[in-house]
Amino acid sequence: MTLKNSFELLAEYNHWINMQFYQAAAQLTQQQLDKEQGAYFGSISGTLNHILVGDIIWLKRFSVHPANFIALQGLQDFETPASLDQRLYDNFVDMREARRCIDQIILSFCSELNETDLEHRLSYNNSKGLPFHKNFGSLLQHFFNHQAHHRGQVSTLLYQQGVDVGVTDLLMKISD
Repeated sequence: MTLKNSFELLAEYNHWINMQFYQAAAQLTQQQLDKEQGAYFGSISGTLNHILVGDIIWLKRFSVHPANFIALQGLQDFETPASLDQRLYDNFVDMREARRCIDQIILSFCSELNETDLEHRLSYNNSKGLPFHKNFGSLLQHFFNHQAHHRGQVSTLLYQQGVDVGVTDLLMKISD
């Protein structure tokens, strides 16, 4: 399996698991989703929002890659968040629709990748404006790991609200 194939698998998993999480979260009211539960981003909606914020920030950084990925042109509809906890949507329905759109961009983006693209050193500024130059493939690994890390938090928050997300293992997307 190539690195490109790995990222395509992670993009498929990301889409599948996000839809599973949003379907589980849809069982709750907006008030339950916004309930402060002591998590780093406070609530279920706060944490789901942070995952979306992180994805948008990273995808916009990836859009300056010299490969000029066509899929990332779809990001023009999304403003760059000013902070990691900026609330993008006031209601779950709008956030879910944005999640669906971003996941489609991620799927298309990963299908465009090639091994040479992944070897590139990407220059970007972090949220504090500090400049960095890092391996693009490694940044993509971070991108997907960041999502998984925070989805683990959402899973716990949902469970505390009496909602079971079900099986969340990547194994479910690995073919025989």
